Parts: sequence; C-alpha cells; structure tokens
Amino acid sequence: MPTILLVEDELSLAFIVQDNLESRGFRVVHAADGYAGLALFRQAKPDLVVADVMMPRLDGFALAEQLRREHGTVPIIFLTARGQTADVVRGFEIGGSDYVRKPFSIEELVVRIQARLQSSNQPLMAPALLRIGQYEFDYPHQRLSRPGHTQELTHREAEVLYHLYTQRNQVLERRTVLQALWGDDTYFNGRSLDVYITRLRRYLMADEQVHIVNVRGIGYKLML
Repeated sequence: MPTILLVEDELSLAFIVQDNLESRGFRVVHAADGYAGLALFRQAKPDLVVADVMMPRLDGFALAEQLRREHGTVPIIFLTARGQTADVVRGFEIGGSDYVRKPFSIEELVVRIQARLQSSNQPLMAPALLRIGQYEFDYPHQRLSRPGHTQELTHREAEVLYHLYTQRNQVLERRTVLQALWGDDTYFNGRSLDVYITRLRRYLMADEQVHIVNVRGIGYKLML
C-alpha cells in the first residue's frame, strides 16, 4: 500500500483529499504546514508527497527544496492556485514532479499520483561520478565539475543530463524524457525541456569535444 504525505493547511480540503485517497487504497498521512510536513516525512518515509504551495511557516517550494536535499528521488506533486508560468517553472526547477491546479478533481489527482508512483518504481541508478569529456558529473549531488570550476545543477537539470548520458552517442527521444520526467509530452513541458537543454549546453561548452545536438523531429544526442 503506497504511503502519501499530504501537506495542506486547508483542513476541509485535506480531509476530503485524504478520505478519497484512502478509499482508493492509499495510506495517507497529513500535515498542516511545511515544518510539520518535513517532520512527518522523516517519520513516515512516504512514497510520494502532495504539497500545497501557499502555506504558513514553510511554503511548499521551501519544503520541496529541503526534501530534495534529504531525498533526491521521492515524487513531489504541488497543489496550487497559482497559474503564472514563473511559478510553474520554479516548482519544476527545485525538483517538483507535477502540478495540480486548484480547483481540481480527485480523479485527476489520483491519475497523476499513479503516474508518478509508476515512474518512481523504475529509479535511475548511477555511479557516484560519471565522466563527460573533461567533466565529472556527480549525479546524486547534482554537480557538474571540471578543473577549477563546479556548476551546481537543479534537480531537473541533473535528471535531463543523466538521461542524455545513459543514451550518450545515441538519440534520446524527446517523448521518452518528457514522459519519464514530466509524466506527459505537452507543448509546455516540451518548451521547459528546451530551456534545460540550452542551459546544459552552456554548462558543457568549455569542452569542445562535448556536444548536445538536436536530431530534428526525434530528440537529442549527447556526443562525447
């Protein structure tokens, strides 16, 4: 039975969500703010976190940043009334797995939870250090280093780079990485992926032998 940590300060909404998820076979533990959610995460060790963005004391983004430092792979789904692109991008950059905008249906939330749990059952496994030309890629700690310089990566940047690395010198299909990291291949998610690819190219540009090339209509290739 998967355990879901629900961090939501609207108690009436939290009760409805918890009741409906439990009726569908999930075990749900609830915290009413970010600090309580962090403590409960350490105690319950959930399979997935559903967190409201706007909460007192410690908001959902700050909670996610702390969870990513302590646990690099647990899926995090944000609940939010915010619709601005900047907020959505920030949530993905700090390691969010998905967004559900309020108001939402329980059916939508359940589908998104199931999709993220299915993805997390196939975790990415990597050695501590991966060699990319002149660079060392520390995937677990999200760092890309070369002599004299270290680039701290966001969670999403590290995930995209690792997918490229696992298919190095081969084509990584765009749809594959979008499904694995975002859960779908919508236009907006595709544009987000393009942003991360552009950033990774910039991080790797000191080594002229390393290139991320577009394969038109298919995806990308990390050439070493």
